[in-house]
Amino acid sequence: MTKQWWKESVVYQIYPRSFNDSNGDGIGDLKGITEKLDYLNELGADVLWLSPVYDSPNDDNGYDIRNYKAIMDEFGTMEDWEELLAEIHNRGMRLIMDLVVNHSSDEHAWFAESRKSKDNPYRDYYIWRPGKEDGSEPNNWESAFSGSAWKYEEATDEYYLHLFSKKQPDLNWENPTLREEVYEMMRWWLDKGIDGFRMDVVNFISKVEGLPDGKPQEGKKYASGGEYFMNGPRIHEFLHEMNQKAMKGYDAMTVGEMPGVTPEIARKYTDEEREEVNMVFQFEHVDLDSGPGGKWDLRPLKLSDLKENLTKWQKALEEKGWNSLYMNNHDQPRMVSRFGNDKEYRVESAKMLATLLHMMKGTPFIFQGEELGMTNVQFDSIEEYEDIETLNMYKEKREEGVSHQDIMKSIYVKGRDNARTPVQWNDGLNAGFTTGTPWLKVNPNYTEINAEQAVNDPDSTFHYYKKLINLRHTNEIIVYGGYDLLAEKDDSVFAYERTLDGEKLLVVCNFYGEETSFEVPSHYAGKEGTLLISNYDNEAVRELPESIGLRPFEAAVYKV
Repeated sequence: MTKQWWKESVVYQIYPRSFNDSNGDGIGDLKGITEKLDYLNELGADVLWLSPVYDSPNDDNGYDIRNYKAIMDEFGTMEDWEELLAEIHNRGMRLIMDLVVNHSSDEHAWFAESRKSKDNPYRDYYIWRPGKEDGSEPNNWESAFSGSAWKYEEATDEYYLHLFSKKQPDLNWENPTLREEVYEMMRWWLDKGIDGFRMDVVNFISKVEGLPDGKPQEGKKYASGGEYFMNGPRIHEFLHEMNQKAMKGYDAMTVGEMPGVTPEIARKYTDEEREEVNMVFQFEHVDLDSGPGGKWDLRPLKLSDLKENLTKWQKALEEKGWNSLYMNNHDQPRMVSRFGNDKEYRVESAKMLATLLHMMKGTPFIFQGEELGMTNVQFDSIEEYEDIETLNMYKEKREEGVSHQDIMKSIYVKGRDNARTPVQWNDGLNAGFTTGTPWLKVNPNYTEINAEQAVNDPDSTFHYYKKLINLRHTNEIIVYGGYDLLAEKDDSVFAYERTLDGEKLLVVCNFYGEETSFEVPSHYAGKEGTLLISNYDNEAVRELPESIGLRPFEAAVYKV
């Protein structure tokens, strides 16, 4: 396995709209990010990932791109972006941009042309089909934001495919001219000096020929259709071509967001010899608390499921390929509310979950505010929510007769706006995010949970994350060591060991709010263990006992 800077890095995701507002319009912006670079540098972040800042009508918060080479007005100007990049590089950090090329906005110049006529040169940049003989959609696929994945256009009497919003028509990757346009755009950004891309639902770009009907879902009009567009027939070919034509010659990293990917497929995508992408975001571990009805169908997480899943991924990509490590992002609820205890043990459980992830093999991704232990939010009214997925689901469920209270329960746990409330900088007006009216309400707990408080408190989650990042930078075993699960049958402790060149790390995490103990494996008996980090006050060096008593959500890492 080769050593690479992106394997040794920690990535910090910025959702610009909610990060920091410099001009008081209630929307985070590029200058606002530049203002906070010293904070991110102090944390120790190596790479900043910027969610989309391109020109967009904002139907899906910037993931509907109107112009790939322009900056959205409300975020600032290209000069602001160039200043941000220069300041990031001045601090020794890197920048990766979001690449959204499964679809564009319906306001993109390509689509404006494409919809004009069937013989327009841009027609084939998108996926158009006639309806079935009975006048229904070309197939029964469902949009990720509910309803049909097809929209009818009277002008040409055909439908276009949109796996997401109606304003996000899917690009036709079967068209080599379209692919060349995408690669040229990627090189344009790389030439500006960026350090790589996070690729939005990139494993959706190859669809099965003929776009067949999906397997109907019980009691639903539409089928997911995922078996015909996730990891499709030409996906490896397209990603290898992208690597060769867009990424070759640049010292840049790529991470592909890939719903529905398995460890076996991920190994192919990330095997360095195949030259496709460096790592993938998989979703299996963040679907473990979803019932058969999907993400809104709540069920408690079983620790045994999480252990089995993360271990499966660790082992599958141990020799070939590379893992990304995350529990939070702009599409996922706050991990301390979801998998920890965001009340009584908020700080302890946030630190425990961070320890669990950061000590594994792979590149850790931190989502803004995670390092402060920010929590989910509960707005009283559906009118206070902004997320298109949440609003569409609410409307659909109400039409089905589900009560407001029951739907809100799901939103409080799983809604995407949980991650998107503004970053809590201080205990002042609007948490210091803006002097205006924030685009999305601030979580009311900002008076207790905020960056100013955390930076000034040596025992805060911020300082704990800083220490975790520093340990990764100074201990090769954390980056490159092998992984083995311990105490597989233990219902309350997640423990594993890392091994490199005769050295071992013992990682022990109590996943729950009750005291418990961990039986230390016999091969550690009597050995001296240096305590690298713990979320409680523990002795720095001690002989490892036969059993370690663990307090609620306690985490400890020993170097042996």
